[in-house]
Amino acid sequence: MQKRFLFIVFCFLLSAGVQAQIAKDLTVGGALDLIKTDNDDFLDKAQIGLEANYFFTRQFTGSAGVEFWTADGVSFAIGGRWYPVEEAFVRIRGLIGVNDVAIGAGWTKPINDKWKFEAIGDFYFEGEFAIRVGAVYVIRRK
Repeated sequence: MQKRFLFIVFCFLLSAGVQAQIAKDLTVGGALDLIKTDNDDFLDKAQIGLEANYFFTRQFTGSAGVEFWTADGVSFAIGGRWYPVEEAFVRIRGLIGVNDVAIGAGWTKPINDKWKFEAIGDFYFEGEFAIRVGAVYVIRRK
């Protein structure tokens, strides 16, 4: 079931890329979990993510990244974001390595014209929830 779902998400992102007529902005950033429901003690384990997002349109992105867990190792992440407004987004990611899917929502706050602050809440289908914060660097299309 998860493989089928990831395949559908991949096809959607691929079709969005084929229909894109011009290249848009690219963001590269990192985030870490402030809290996750499977943490028993404060700072008992950590999860850090690095992610790049390519804007197919002003509202839709394709994303790829890597997640590092101190307890579980490394996982590759692929997914996408939808920005209904410029400051907020909804995202879905497939985590290849831990075989899970995460659905989340986030908020961005520009620090300046190149940097943004992000706060994200993610629900993992294995039953966990996480709140993470991070910074994103914007590579603007010339």
